[in-house]
Parts: sequence; structure tokens; C-alpha cells
Amino acid sequence: MARKDDAPRGVAMEKEFDKEAWIPKTDLGKKIKSGEFKTIDEVIKSGKKILESEISDYLIEDLSSEIIAIGQSKGKFGGGKKSIWRQTQKKTSEGNKPKFATLVAVGNNDGLIGIGTGKSKETMPAKEKALRNAKLNVKKIKRGCGSWSCYCGKSHSIPFTVIGKCSSTIVKLMPAPKGTGLMIDSEPQKILKLAGITDVYSDSKNTTTKINLMNALFDALKKLSKTKVNEEFSKKAGIV
Repeated sequence: MARKDDAPRGVAMEKEFDKEAWIPKTDLGKKIKSGEFKTIDEVIKSGKKILESEISDYLIEDLSSEIIAIGQSKGKFGGGKKSIWRQTQKKTSEGNKPKFATLVAVGNNDGLIGIGTGKSKETMPAKEKALRNAKLNVKKIKRGCGSWSCYCGKSHSIPFTVIGKCSSTIVKLMPAPKGTGLMIDSEPQKILKLAGITDVYSDSKNTTTKINLMNALFDALKKLSKTKVNEEFSKKAGIV
């Protein structure tokens, strides 16, 4: 999608996607192009795996992307500095061979979110791989207001507490009343904003490895949709 002036600061709108020029390569892509699937919700509910990143471009309006800082570079005076690239080196007889990894999140600021990682010997191919993988990994999450001190019925927070894990990293997300903000580190905030969440409490453990932190957060968000809730609570919490 074309970049918009009202896009959240730090979020890059995707370039305009030419729907007519797209030639699908998979069965799912061909069904979408023929009109059998008209929305991304229908695709997700069908359980079919997205194998073409163009499917997300075709079905999701106002798709935005954000590069997440998962690495660290040396600062001017020796201190650590956040970096979007996580660099590793392999020592060989020919010398050191660097490799770059990055993580990209995509979303529509309205309940759809996906993250993906990419690795390459150069930075731009790593970024392109991460963006493509994020679009292949789009999930729909539940939002609402599960805070006992609010229950405004709006979709500004999450409806209930969830816990996500990745390796030894644990992230706990809890509903927060309107106006609280995102009580979590600045990088995870980018993912929550892309998902359309503006208020949440959090608690995390073993967050040294940032890529594990982001994956644990994504795991927690996916559990929002996997958890079944009764109709009464759904109305009370304004779940969408």
C-alpha cells in the first residue's frame, strides 16, 4: 500500500501492490484471485497455510511494516547501542565471514499481526526475507477490554491474561484500563501497536536475547485467539 501521512510514526506503509499484475503460483493464491476467498479472515479460518507473501498484500488493506531492533552494535564510547541487525561471524581459513539477521513485523493496526526473521550475508536480502516471512505468518488476534477497573467495551487492550514462551524467555500480557499505555519495552511496543493494542500491562523473564523476546510476545498474542471464551464474557469485554 502507498505510504500515508497519518501513518504511526516509525511505521513504513508498504508500497502499492498491483493486484491485476499478480500471477498466483499456489492453489490458495489462485482461489483468492478467482474470488473464492475474499478476505484474510476467510483464509485464516480455513486453516490453509499462506505460501505466497503476495496473498497478504492482496487481501489486507493498509498493511504496515516495522523493523525491530534485535541486535546490538558498539557505541561511540564502547557502550552497547540498539541495532536492527544481529551480526554473527564465522571464522574460516579465508577470514571472518559475517552474517546478518533481522526481524520484521507487519500489521494493519486492527487485529492482524505477523512477524518474520531473515538471515543473509548482506543486510538488504536479510530484510527482504524477514518481510516476506512476516507476511506469510500473519495471524488474527482477539482484542477487547478485560481490565476489571475499566470494562469500557472497547478494543484498546486484550480481553484476558496470556503467557507466551520462546526458549527460556517468558512474556506475560495483562489487560489494562484505557489511558495506561503499553507497559513494556520499546521494541515490543512496535509489535503491539501494529496489532492495534494501545493499553497493556506486562511482565517478562530472561529477556537478554531480543529475538526470543519478540517470539515469546508473538506466542502470547496468538494464544488470545486460541483461547475460547463464553458469549457473556465476550460481550462484557467487547471482544473483537
